[in-house]
Amino acid sequence: MIDVPVTRPSVGAEELAEIERVMATGHLTQGPAVAEFEAMVARYVGVEHAFATTSATTAIHLSLVALGIGPGDEVVVPAYTFPATANAVVQAGARPVLADVDLVTFALTPETVASAVTSRTKAVIPVDPFGYPADMAGIVAIARQEGLGVIEDAACAIGAVRAGTKCGGHPDLGCFSFHPRKVITTGEGGMITTNDDALAERVSLLRNHGGRRVADRQRFEAAGFNYRLSDVQGAMGIAQVRKLPHLLRRRRGLAAMLSELLVDLPGVRPPIVEEDVDPTFQSYVVLLDRAHDRDSVIRVMRDRGVQALIGTYGLHLEPYFEHLLGVGEDDFPAATIAARHTLTLPLFPDMSERDVGRVATTLSGALEDTA
Repeated sequence: MIDVPVTRPSVGAEELAEIERVMATGHLTQGPAVAEFEAMVARYVGVEHAFATTSATTAIHLSLVALGIGPGDEVVVPAYTFPATANAVVQAGARPVLADVDLVTFALTPETVASAVTSRTKAVIPVDPFGYPADMAGIVAIARQEGLGVIEDAACAIGAVRAGTKCGGHPDLGCFSFHPRKVITTGEGGMITTNDDALAERVSLLRNHGGRRVADRQRFEAAGFNYRLSDVQGAMGIAQVRKLPHLLRRRRGLAAMLSELLVDLPGVRPPIVEEDVDPTFQSYVVLLDRAHDRDSVIRVMRDRGVQALIGTYGLHLEPYFEHLLGVGEDDFPAATIAARHTLTLPLFPDMSERDVGRVATTLSGALEDTA
């Protein structure tokens, strides 16, 4: 039996009240609640435009299409990320090109992006892994030098900050997730943010079947998508954004507490936070020494009531991308280490200090017993 899960969404009476308000109106599809939710996110991130979508995956796909990415194009993505990042590229008809990551941040770097660019590259999708901001300024500089579009996969990073800029606030487009494992949730859902008026116009058109309202009817100008969020979900998002400052403070405080307990534990490297960086700690991910069998540690912790998971995936180690791209473990050494030796530990706002202590002692015992 799992006593301490990896995560648990912080939802309750406030979300129910907002949902009831929407239910009473009878307007359940994308409408006033979604518009309010979008405005709140835009203000919080510090951008002109925000567009709610059904998920971060559809947000990335829509962003690619808005940038004109399609067959024959290449898009640089991290070798170490959840597959949705690269799947969206494939769904747009383009080819994902993997680049290695940094083992401190688990993110792309300007150097690894530059090394993956070819004459066919049209865009790059940096990921903010586990809510840790990538070096977006450096990556955007490389992208501008090479004439590339930039889509920030900030799925885990609403509220994360690097050098004074919030994730999702960089050119060209930012994409958030509101899955239950994320910092805030609408059950399922996503958001695109941008300061580019032309891209905003394109996203708005494509999100809603490619239709634009003219007088009292729609006029269809593109083969668009139905990527709209419902007002029920938008209502939940309104309540969640109001809670966001508290949720972030709580996550950061718990992460500091857990790091203090783990800092001297042999075989474990807690998250390293660079100067001028404020992560969300959407996931609390440690790097184990290669002498430890990460998967055995997960099983022992689970048997003792504390859930732990892998960090995320090495795309070059997954069958689909191995076959599609002809890549393997030696091509991206840092991503290979991260995929095989990262461990996600429980961290969520409603955890108690006792829970945090139990996570640390359970990990310590599991490492000892699997050595």
